[in-house]
Amino acid sequence: MNRDQLQAFLRVAQEGRLSPAAKGLGLSQSGLSRQLQALEAELGTRLLVRTPAGAVLTDAGERFLPHARRALDALAAGTSELERLSGTPRGPVSLGTLHTVGAYLLPDIIPTFARRFPEVRPRLSEGMSTALEDNVVRGVLDLAIVSLPVRHTDLVAQKLWEEVLVLAVPRGHRLTKVTRPLALADVVEETWVVIPSMSGTRALEAECEARGVTPKLALETDNAEAMRRMVERGLGVALIPELMARDHQSRGFDVVPLAKSGLKRQVALVHRGEGYLTAAARELKSFIVESVRAMPEPWGGGKRTGAAPGPRVR
Repeated sequence: MNRDQLQAFLRVAQEGRLSPAAKGLGLSQSGLSRQLQALEAELGTRLLVRTPAGAVLTDAGERFLPHARRALDALAAGTSELERLSGTPRGPVSLGTLHTVGAYLLPDIIPTFARRFPEVRPRLSEGMSTALEDNVVRGVLDLAIVSLPVRHTDLVAQKLWEEVLVLAVPRGHRLTKVTRPLALADVVEETWVVIPSMSGTRALEAECEARGVTPKLALETDNAEAMRRMVERGLGVALIPELMARDHQSRGFDVVPLAKSGLKRQVALVHRGEGYLTAAARELKSFIVESVRAMPEPWGGGKRTGAAPGPRVR
């Protein structure tokens, strides 16, 4: 058996379906199936069964799963030792990130990293904080950029920055002409485009509950770019982080600051610990932290704290 087969098995076990697992690994579905079949042939037993609801682990698959994770961890540790000897970080690094960070910050960082470390192959995936954390814990991701607080107490978290949330409205919206400071309570009856589970959405739901109103939701999405474009098209308003609003003048929406809102998000880089990171993953981690720290304030009052590693979350 080999690393690719073990990674294929772990990804299918995590996703529960072959199609998203294949996409996440950059394989065709038939290529993924061949990896799984080769692994099962090597082990002489079925690990997965396809059902209408997806791929389900057999009893043998459940028993093999923790061993596959430990085997990949051991391979990663061995690879890291060899990389130290060669002095050249190389190989794949899986980085998970929030949609907004993937779209609005990493394009300023990853190309420079790729030029500096041409033998390292970053693999980027986007998602919500909870799913990203889970994938780091399972070993599917080496690193992840998530919103604090971190739920898993066995992850190491390094805070990168914090930023306030602002109100994104269609260009020329009536709220841009209001001269007095606006609170979230003043805009709860607007029509909204939201990403469920985002800090801004939770704050909106809490404010609506306090005022006894039901939020008018025009659209729920899990994609930040879709949310922004829907606002631009006039579908509704949205609470977005300053990172996403920094170049709004060149786009089709306006920004309305919320006075004394207290709405903010804290962004951190998480991993399972230095011992689990390859040399390539350590270089990417350090490069992201240093790049964020060296940037001028690109999103207004955002406060970054990337100077020193954060404590293990307890």
